[in-house]
Order: sequence, then structure tokens, then C-alpha cells
Amino acid sequence: MSVFITFEGVDGSGKSTQLRLLLEYLTERGVPHLFTREPGGTPIAEQIREVLLSPRNRGMSVITEALLFAASRAEHVSRTIRPALEEGRVVICDRFVDSSLVYQGVAGGLPLEFLEQINQMATGALRPHRTIVLDLPPESAIARRKASEADRIEEKALEYHELVRQGYLDLARAEPRRVKVVDASRSVEEVQAEIRALVDEVLPRRYARERSTSG
Repeated sequence: MSVFITFEGVDGSGKSTQLRLLLEYLTERGVPHLFTREPGGTPIAEQIREVLLSPRNRGMSVITEALLFAASRAEHVSRTIRPALEEGRVVICDRFVDSSLVYQGVAGGLPLEFLEQINQMATGALRPHRTIVLDLPPESAIARRKASEADRIEEKALEYHELVRQGYLDLARAEPRRVKVVDASRSVEEVQAEIRALVDEVLPRRYARERSTSG
């Protein structure tokens, strides 16, 4: 059984640190896995990422943004994610369709129906088994990162990021079995412990048995 797990959250919520620790955990457990990210994950998708995130492109319209994300995602799913899932690996992805629904939909103002339609076509209706949202007030997230490092989306106004956060919380309320919210304001260790527990719940049974016998 292959498993697809995605991570979401406002920029600056600590995803990079938590993902690194989770990947170390999966390696220690002997779980075959692949880590990838969006936008990106293939050479073409990485080129689209440069266009999407470059501060030089501040004038980009939200519909262009949404279509570029979908194009990158189509390439990513067909060339990286689906092949890994077919091999039986656990795929961990930093952002996926939920990002488009929240960033270009809830915060950007595009109709959710439009975003759902183009992303269903881009992904072949692929959906994660579990989505973990690292939740943090935007003010705290902004304080964690250096202004000089902000990309085109990260540098948007605080109100935009507040809408993003609310969008994720609304998604979790709408799909509580798939989308799990983790309080990212706690210590790194506390957050990681909860993430590992949530990931353990959806790992193939053979790895669960190995965990129980290893203590």
C-alpha cells in the first residue's frame, strides 16, 4: 500500500524543520519514502517555481498564478509523485492542491470550483491520504523569517496571510479525517511528536507492527 502525505501551513510555520525531522524518522524506521515539494519536483516544475516565486514578478495576476501552479503540479504528479506511489513508497510532499485552494482561492479571490476543476485535471484526481497543517498566527510566522529572504508570495500583506491561515482551518473543519491541524507554536520536539503520531496512523501496517515490537 502506497501512502501520500502532504504538509501545509502559512509561510514561516516551521515546515522545513519538521519535514527534515520526519524524514529522519522514516529513514530510521526503514520506511521507503520520497520527499518532494511544490511548486517543483521535476526540472520543468522547478523552472515554473522560479517564475512563480521571484519578487521580480510582483505584477503577476492571481489567475496566471493559479494556472502556473496547476501546470507545475501536472508535471510533478505524472513524473514524480505517481511513479513513486506505484513503487509502493510513502510520498511526503511540501504543499499540494490545498495550497492553491487557500492561496489563490480563499486569499486570492478565485472561485474554488475553478481551482478544484483545473487541479483535478492536473493531478488526475489524486488526493493525499493525510494532510498535516502546521498552524501559526501570521504575525509569529513573519517574525520567524528574515524579510530579505521573503519570496513574492511571502512578502504579501499580513491580511493576505491571515486569510491563508483561516482557509486552512476551514479546510480542516470540512475534512477532519484527512486534514489534521498541528499547533506549531510549541517546541520543535512537541510538534514533531504529534506529526509522527499522525503519520504513523496512515503508514502501511507492516511498519506499524515493526514499531510496536521495537518499543
